[in-house]
Amino acid sequence: MTRDLLRDLYATAAAALLVATAAVVGTAIEREHGTLYVDWPPLLADWGPHVGPGTPAALVVAIGVVAYGPRVAARLPWRTLLGAAWGAAMSWTWSLALIDGWQRGIAVRLTTRYEYLQVIDRFDDIPATLRDFTHHILLHSPDNWPAHVAGHPPAATVTFVLLDRAGLGGGGWAGTWCITVGASACVAVLVAVRALADEALARRAAPFLVLTPAAVWMGTSADGYFAAVAAWSVAFLALAVTGHRPRLTGFASGLLFGLTCYLSYGLTLFAVVAGAALLLGGPRRTRPLPYVLAGVTVVPLAFTLAGFHWWEAYQLLVDRYHQGAGGIRPYSYWVWANLACTVLIVGPATVAGLRRTVATLFESPARLRARSSPGAPLRVRTPDRLGASVPVVSLPRRRVVSRAGGPDLSPDLRLALLVAAAFTALLVADLSGMSKAETERIWLPFAMWLPAACASLSRPRTWLAAQAVIALLLNHLLLTGW
Repeated sequence: MTRDLLRDLYATAAAALLVATAAVVGTAIEREHGTLYVDWPPLLADWGPHVGPGTPAALVVAIGVVAYGPRVAARLPWRTLLGAAWGAAMSWTWSLALIDGWQRGIAVRLTTRYEYLQVIDRFDDIPATLRDFTHHILLHSPDNWPAHVAGHPPAATVTFVLLDRAGLGGGGWAGTWCITVGASACVAVLVAVRALADEALARRAAPFLVLTPAAVWMGTSADGYFAAVAAWSVAFLALAVTGHRPRLTGFASGLLFGLTCYLSYGLTLFAVVAGAALLLGGPRRTRPLPYVLAGVTVVPLAFTLAGFHWWEAYQLLVDRYHQGAGGIRPYSYWVWANLACTVLIVGPATVAGLRRTVATLFESPARLRARSSPGAPLRVRTPDRLGASVPVVSLPRRRVVSRAGGPDLSPDLRLALLVAAAFTALLVADLSGMSKAETERIWLPFAMWLPAACASLSRPRTWLAAQAVIALLLNHLLLTGW
């Protein structure tokens, strides 16, 4: 056993201890005081072992990705890989959701009294409803909005209103939308990693981005849809700052970032990830910024002209948050138990990958430069059945240029910085106190970037198996709230 692998196992053991501690302490707090408002701390879930129609499919997808994922990701042409990743991610998410059956797993998820579909009929006149939106945020206001409608800017609800008007009404179509769009988040992350770091690293990360335990909550949750929009805003920015049609991709990035901010207040923190993408861009990385800024103004301007004022609504939301369970749930518990939720949604492999990310950030710059010498061929390697590393395909090493005005950065360090930016945004959200509990759903947009750190892991099949086992256990043993 290598030293790196041993340290990875120590990190996963520490993460498991964090989850166990959160469960034990949380159960004691809930029994004694009833202030957590979750039945199976730290998750919003109930104990309920079960199987369903999605069980066989989930097992097939898991076995297929574990057995063939690394080798297929290394061999497929790039564009084919992106399509395959999206298809596999959809299959994984659909199969996990259907473990709970069509009705409970998908059709009714977005129709409960907390959800967006409860207010579709109140948006007959969209501009009038937007002008009046802030008058129904507080709990004591007349006809106050359900929790999720009040807790988000109106672009989230308007999305489902437009689906309804297009003839795709009801919980089944809404769930299908969230799963289909949400599954594309892994593709966006792959595009960004390839543009900002290295294609070989993106290929190694692909199976982990597909087989993430976060898929348990991606299907069916509107936050999966939010995760995809936010991820594509960064992916287009990554393309823009590295010279790939900077005008078009820059404008698309800005447009989607503006939409992201009007889907969820907390996702303004994606500016941290966007900042990392800008830092890692090419020598002319500032060239597309005017197009990015032009795109950013579109959605905010449209909603503002329609009568919705983002900042006023956010201030009212803060009051609404403290009027409900958010004002009762103890910050002293959730500020660290939220991280236990994160461990469960990203899985043990991502914990090990994050451990290696931290190590990379502190490695010698000279060593990093030596590992990315210009013009050297790069052989993508994947383990065979006996665990030995065998070459699968040879790719030319792209020249690493100085992109931050300082010394050259290796692909490993570039990926580490991108992942660190996403994790930093998550930590800021945690410290804000506006995400006490339910972060297995709320933090999906940030969590989707963290499995990219698994590109640095050896023995990928073993780690992928661990990811699959965690997801399958969570979905079969618990009845999750989302």
